[in-house]
Parts: sequence; C-alpha cells; structure tokens
Amino acid sequence: MDVLTYMGDWGHEQIMMCSDPAVGLKAVIAIHDTTLGPACGGLRIWPYENEEDAVRDVLRLSRAMTYKSAAADLALGGGKGVIIADPHTQKTEAMVRSYGRFVETLGGRYITTTDVGSTGRDLEYVRLETAHVVGLPTTAGGSGDTSVMTGLGIYMGMRACARQIWDSDSLAGKKIAIQGFGKVAFNLAHHLLKEDAQLVVTDIYPEALDRARDMGIKVVEPEKIYDSACEIFSPCALGGILNADTIPRLNCRIVAGGANNQLAGDADGEELHRRGILYAPDYIINAGGIINASAEIGTPYNLDRAREKTERIYETMGRVVHISKEEEVPTSQAADRLVEQRLGSVRSVKSLYRPAGPI
Repeated sequence: MDVLTYMGDWGHEQIMMCSDPAVGLKAVIAIHDTTLGPACGGLRIWPYENEEDAVRDVLRLSRAMTYKSAAADLALGGGKGVIIADPHTQKTEAMVRSYGRFVETLGGRYITTTDVGSTGRDLEYVRLETAHVVGLPTTAGGSGDTSVMTGLGIYMGMRACARQIWDSDSLAGKKIAIQGFGKVAFNLAHHLLKEDAQLVVTDIYPEALDRARDMGIKVVEPEKIYDSACEIFSPCALGGILNADTIPRLNCRIVAGGANNQLAGDADGEELHRRGILYAPDYIINAGGIINASAEIGTPYNLDRAREKTERIYETMGRVVHISKEEEVPTSQAADRLVEQRLGSVRSVKSLYRPAGPI
C-alpha cells in the first residue's frame, strides 16, 4: 500500500504510527480533515491480520468521521485511532495509557473517544495521559457511553427510510436482521423491540449471542445472516461487508446499520440503488455517538441537547433521499454531495483573517 499516495488522493492531512513494545502497543492515528474543527473519532481495538490492514482501516475510518461530523452539522473534523490487539485477551491499562500519551503529542489536533473494542473505562485510563478525550463515563464528568445515542440515531434513520418505502415510519412487525450484536446493536435493539419489530441477529462472539437470547431474540450463524428474509438488513459490525459477493444474497428493502464504511466500494452503492434497495449511508445514521460526545466539548454536557441533535438524523436522512431522487443518484452519492457542499462553503472562508483575541 502506497500510504502517502492514498492520503493525497483522499485528502488526509496526517498519520502517526505509534509503538511502545514495553506494553505491547502497536497503534495508528489518522487525521483526515480539520476544515470544520479538530479531528474527532473513536479508538478501535481490533486484532488486524497485519499492519497494512490496520493502516487502510484507520485511513478509511478517519475520512468517514469527517463526513459524519459534517453531515451532523458539528464543528469537528475527522480522525481515528486503532490499536492492533484483541480487546478481549490483550488489552491492558498500560497499553491504553500509552496510546493516550501519543494522543497528547498531537496537541489537540485529534480528540479520541470510544469505538469497537474500547470502553468508557479505557477512556478513563486515556484521560490520565491527555485532556483530548471525550465520551468519558457520566460519573467521571463525561457524556457517557456513545453507543446509546448511536443506537438511537440508527433507529431514527431506519424510521426515515421506512417512511420512504412504506409511507409510514412505523417499524412494528418489520423483520430486521442485525449483523453484529455489540454495544450499538444492543441499544438499537431496545428501540426496535419497543416497536414490536421482529429481530434476528448474529455475532462472532458467544457472549454477544447469549445477550441476544436473553432478550428473546433469534440468533443465526454469521454467514446465514445475509440470506435471512427481512425487510431491513442492519450491518452493525465491521465495514466492507456490502460487496459483489454479499449484495446478491440480500432479501431486504432497506439497508440501515451502525457499521462504518459498509460499502466495499462506490460501485456497491450503485448496485444497491439498481436493485431498488434503499441504503442509509452509514455516516449519516450512525452519527449519534459523535453527536453525544461533541455535546461535552467546551460546555457542560446536556443529555437533552444531545438527544435532540441525534433525533435530527431523521430529517437528515430525509434530505439525503430527496437529493437522491432529485439528482437521480444513489443515496451514497447523495450523502457525499450534502457533506461536500458544507465543507466547500466553510473552506471558502478559511482564508479570511481572524484575530486570535480581542483587539
């Protein structure tokens, strides 16, 4: 992988490789775009097969965070951190604190929070090394678990899509297949069950499946989830799962989930559109977490404010569908156009001189 060429092609500003052999830390931090403000994004802890996979993932995820924050009307840019480790067997306090020290060296250009494999407790360790962290537990003065609002945002996005397909945003009786049953899917499921939706889920971890069974949810093997007959397919694990091999297997009208970078490539968004499947762009509907975390930057955290902004995802998804229909493009492209319009407008004023303080 030619990293610098990739960064130039996709507009990345910075990447930092982090190594601390004494604590087993192998990490990468990427900053995509800081037009709207400091880069913000979660810490993903995952056992990547090799370093190239980790670099490719952090670059893709950081770009997605730029688009996610811009679409959510936040004053934040896009960044991401990954640690190459199994979060269940290799993660330690020392490892996470070492990561925090590297975040501190960036001087506030990157603000970290939680993602797959990291927890609020991990952020408390990070906070011991840097102030540039959000999403701390409420007991530590933070905004709490970002997955709560992420789940709410996906739910709002699903309802907006349902309204487009069935002229009603009710999800009662709709069969929804959820791929991955981590923190985000767990919180999403609570909203769906309250509406009497019918759920089927899968996950690679037995404890996650046990959690689903305890909620009365049907579980299936990971590979069978693509073939499940459903109205809505909800990818809530890792990215790149919508591709030439999996899309033909889908039996749904809507794809709406929490995973980042669900499309393996641009052609896959076009293929979903061609097949008449309404795709909810991931960074549009999974923005609840970053919205929640942003509510504690520069101001005391307010739960009602975070919830109100997260519920706006319903309206944003409606705007994406409107652009898609108006311009006859897939929703994946419509979402990009919505974001690029905002980024372009803000870039046009960056050249203006702004004094650092009162004159």
